Amino acid sequence: MEKILVIGSSGQIGSELVPVLRKIYGNENVYATDIKDPPKDVRKNGPFQILDVIDYKNLLHFIVGNKITQIYNLAAVLSGNAEQIPLQAWDINMKALMNTLEAAHQSKAKKLFWPSSIAVFGPTTPRYNTPQLTVMEPNTVYGISKLAGERWGEYYHKRYGIDFRSIRYPGLISYKTEPGGGTTDYAVEIFFDAVKKNYYRCFLKKDTALPMMFMDDAINNTINLMQADQKLLSVRSAYNIAGISFTPANLANEIKKLKPDFSITYKPDFRQAIADSWPASIDDSIAQKDWGMKTNFDIIKMVQLMLEKIEIKLKKGNS
Repeated sequence: MEKILVIGSSGQIGSELVPVLRKIYGNENVYATDIKDPPKDVRKNGPFQILDVIDYKNLLHFIVGNKITQIYNLAAVLSGNAEQIPLQAWDINMKALMNTLEAAHQSKAKKLFWPSSIAVFGPTTPRYNTPQLTVMEPNTVYGISKLAGERWGEYYHKRYGIDFRSIRYPGLISYKTEPGGGTTDYAVEIFFDAVKKNYYRCFLKKDTALPMMFMDDAINNTINLMQADQKLLSVRSAYNIAGISFTPANLANEIKKLKPDFSITYKPDFRQAIADSWPASIDDSIAQKDWGMKTNFDIIKMVQLMLEKIEIKLKKGNS
């Protein structure tokens, strides 16, 4: 029987990953932890505990005491926020990873998922159809920490046999959680503002293309990677995965088809430089070949669902 620990369960990915894992493995076998309270359904449908991944002693005690076999470590300071507190972000992101790698090494929890990001690429990386193996010279704190984390994950796999698995997430889009300080957050904010105000001021230029993925696709692909036979895995750093590549103008045009009165203006801030250093599109052919990576949402389907769900969510919040 698998016993699964999700660290950072109250965040954008964790709050949606935990319920899906509990449906697969049973509520009682998926332990949600964070340093802040989780959404109600995460707390009421299975075990939750406040746990700081930076506290190695308590982390190891929890893993051993609960006979954890798999760890999903989702704790991180995201790209936009990290640029405001670079040294603190580096310490948090790297300490969180190193503690879970070492805890996996010292326990029976040999399978570990840790999210990487397209932030590992930099301005010298080919921007279009970015390959799995390429130049990687990130120039952001977040990207540097993710690239270092990939190398440490592969090291622990080769040196200690840790079953380390990772994905270089593109921007993730969800109606269930508010943005968390990332450079691609405009693609979530725009929907909330479209419903509330029929207007959005974008912090990126209108023609800034970035890879994105609807959260349902991200969750499904994460679980598919973790369930794949490790003999099939040729990458032990992190896999490229691609969803939909589009610009703010592309997204605004799709929204206008359903909300004709919607308008958008552009006022780029410091996140523009971050976005300019990232790929515009991704080659994920190796992930497709190794473990069947696939996506179900295109931009049209995603926009329709995002507007529909956010309208329902905001009406409930105001009632």
